[in-house]
Amino acid sequence: MNIEWKLMINPIPILIPIEKLMKNKLTFMAIFICHSLFILGQKTSSISFTNIKVNAPFKMSAITIPNFSKCKKMPITDFGAVLGDKEKTTQAIAKAIEKANALGGGVVIIPAGEWLTGKIHLKSNVNLHLNKGAVLLFSENPNDYLPAVHSTWEGMECYNYSPLIYAYECKNVAITGEGEVKAQMDIWKQWFARPKPHMESIKRLYNLASQYIPVKDRQMVNDTAHLRPQFIQFNRSENIVLEGITITNSPFWTIHPYLCKNVVIRKVKVYAHGHNNDGVDPEMSQNVLIEDCTFDQGDDAIAIKSGRNPEGWRLKTPSKNIVIRNCLVKNGHQLVAIGSELSGGIENVFINNCEVVDGAKLSHLLFIKTNERMGGFVKNIHVSHVKAGKIDLGILGIETDVLYQWRNLVPTIERRLTPIQEVYLDNVTASNVKFISRILGQKELPIKDIFLKNVKASTVLEKEHIHENALNVNLK
Repeated sequence: MNIEWKLMINPIPILIPIEKLMKNKLTFMAIFICHSLFILGQKTSSISFTNIKVNAPFKMSAITIPNFSKCKKMPITDFGAVLGDKEKTTQAIAKAIEKANALGGGVVIIPAGEWLTGKIHLKSNVNLHLNKGAVLLFSENPNDYLPAVHSTWEGMECYNYSPLIYAYECKNVAITGEGEVKAQMDIWKQWFARPKPHMESIKRLYNLASQYIPVKDRQMVNDTAHLRPQFIQFNRSENIVLEGITITNSPFWTIHPYLCKNVVIRKVKVYAHGHNNDGVDPEMSQNVLIEDCTFDQGDDAIAIKSGRNPEGWRLKTPSKNIVIRNCLVKNGHQLVAIGSELSGGIENVFINNCEVVDGAKLSHLLFIKTNERMGGFVKNIHVSHVKAGKIDLGILGIETDVLYQWRNLVPTIERRLTPIQEVYLDNVTASNVKFISRILGQKELPIKDIFLKNVKASTVLEKEHIHENALNVNLK
């Protein structure tokens, strides 16, 4: 007989003539058992999936997320991690991630202790799990986040310092556990300032994006740009879970799902009080659930975005089907901001059963902001059963001339207004505000179809409702 049996071991293919195996039945059975155990071992590393159905006032597909409960667990100490040794720990985490990915599914375990590390690049089918008492303390050295990666700065794509934790074009990724990820801020906080060289750099990026220059040619790492990286960025990825961890400090935006699908962020605690320290920034992302989280921010708790100017027009991907529920805000500019980078459009957002603690520093509960350069659209936004204490400004703000530093930095290259419509607030309360709602539209394109039902404040210091260029505003 010339038949050969193809055997996979570790996982090297071995071709063995069948007649030789049959001459020794014990050898044959031993090899057969080893092969079977290998196959079973492969199966124990497989990922299963869970579909989460979310109730919302719009049609929304179930969110598919990975389940790593049957996957192999791999402590980073098995790969050479050493407490206090940044280089060995960084390399060990990378090796463990590589192994988990090669297996088709694995859990990279960060044991208790403070582990100094550089950047972490996730791969598909990997769960980075932080045990209780584990702290990943990220290097303050910007050089540890090089080479530059395909990322973004304020809604514009570019090559910049790697986010501290980065997933690019990944499927089935998770960061879970009861541990903490923490950024050292010694250098990053020096970059909070916006001196002239920094402003010239973002001006250059704005012009590159406006000219549709390929992203690979938008290299933004130099001696003066100082574009700080996000803490956690999932970029062009899908089936994502971020659950249970504590995040402390951030160079820039804290959690940034960018061009992602199927994202669940739950039971996460975020504390970041630096410049541009939003809690979560879903950007051009769809099917997103943010629930049971606590935010203590120096900027917006949650800011929904969809690209700046031609970037949103080029990528044509709205942020859509986003549900935020059961969240607590201790500080933040807004509970939820929509924009100002919204050129790809934002629709189907549901904010439900959230609370802002009394004494929090807050400007609005919901703030929709855009300008004449953005285009895009905003529609079908729902806020229900939300309560707050004192708010510095008001419950609802909608403004169409928000330009910040861009007003005098660069001219309007192409003028596109933003249609805003179908905004619903129901059972929303605060203790002390300047106004209930302030809606500042444009004569050329009024804001329309705004519905406020049982939206109240105990004390209104100025005027309940300030409306300009707004059509069909319903107050009950």
